[in-house]
Amino acid sequence: MRTPFRVSLLAVGVGALAAAQAAGPAGMPQKANLHHPSRYTAGAMPASARNYYASTWGVDQLATQLAESGQLVRFSYRILDSSLAKPLLDKVSSPSLLDEHAHAVLSVPTMEKVGPLRQSGAAEAGKTYWVLFSNRGRVVHDGDRVSVVIGSFRVDGLVVQK
Repeated sequence: MRTPFRVSLLAVGVGALAAAQAAGPAGMPQKANLHHPSRYTAGAMPASARNYYASTWGVDQLATQLAESGQLVRFSYRILDSSLAKPLLDKVSSPSLLDEHAHAVLSVPTMEKVGPLRQSGAAEAGKTYWVLFSNRGRVVHDGDRVSVVIGSFRVDGLVVQK
């Protein structure tokens, strides 16, 4: 009769040991890890959106990333159809980068001898173009979702990469 009693005490002891190990500092219980990995790719643009920008604006490979230690945000895109993408390279339009979470609107800085830090001129199919936005104060961070507006062109939900 003693053997089953010892086994049950051993099982209770192991359960108490597991509970003590799960407890954090000062015996406080920790939260269980209930996070399940998502089946969606983080930051990936849906195929329907890629098709929309390719057919309406003649661009693809839309991306934003931090540059110069976070002082600038670079928006880049590749032109597929030069006639559809002309409004993106128009010198008259003033590009803006919007971060709704940080309540920030970034603009293109203008250098004295260089001019605005963006490409403009004739569009060529197959070339990648870029626009730099000033991130003074580093209000836009890695992982933020931003929108880019250039004239009537607007793209939402771009994830800023490092």
